[in-house]
Amino acid sequence: MNLHLLHTGPLAVNTYIVPLSETETFVVDAADCAFSRDEGSVVSFLKSKNITPVAVVLTHGHFDHVSGLFSLVKAFPHIPIAIHTGDSAMLGEQSEDMQGAALSQMGFTQFLPFVSDLPPATHFLEEGKTLAELFKNLPVSEKAQKSLSQWEVLHTPGHTEGSCCLYNKAERTLISGDTLFYQSWGRTDLIGGNERKIHQSLRKISEYCEKDTRVYPGHDYTGFTLAENF
Repeated sequence: MNLHLLHTGPLAVNTYIVPLSETETFVVDAADCAFSRDEGSVVSFLKSKNITPVAVVLTHGHFDHVSGLFSLVKAFPHIPIAIHTGDSAMLGEQSEDMQGAALSQMGFTQFLPFVSDLPPATHFLEEGKTLAELFKNLPVSEKAQKSLSQWEVLHTPGHTEGSCCLYNKAERTLISGDTLFYQSWGRTDLIGGNERKIHQSLRKISEYCEKDTRVYPGHDYTGFTLAENF
């Protein structure tokens, strides 16, 4: 699968532009913002390729994965935003309080203005559901709808309560957010983290996904196989 990878935001999040058709895509974890001096970089990339984002999917709600929502919503005012309910309070009206608590824990409160009053979620990721089921009323092409039907949501709590991975069995592709990294996994010491749950989630991924699946995490090295981890 020809995923486009952009590094965005203050912690160099792996933002994925996932093709659905020649002109349609969905965006995973956009984090560009004025703080990191890359505000609008995702939108600029989309427009340079003449592709339209049909949705934004968030693997979880941490500040470094969501700050790009402002630019995307400004450029595409009606774009759907999907996140698991376990992390939904990190968006919308409660975002300043929820993001502020995590940023305070990390000693990074200067970033709070860039994740306050975030756009709210419009759709909620559910375990075992495909993105086609989630976005069933989107006005997309038949090819895009078929592509969306190949992406399955895996709820993988541990890094946060609402952490999710996106699995495409046909393409042997897993977008793992901050749940799984190359020979490592996401931290569990922040608010909502749970060491026991993340190990359960890692076991779930190992047992459910094909070993030759290529993994695209939320940071750092991408494209390694599950077999290299488990």
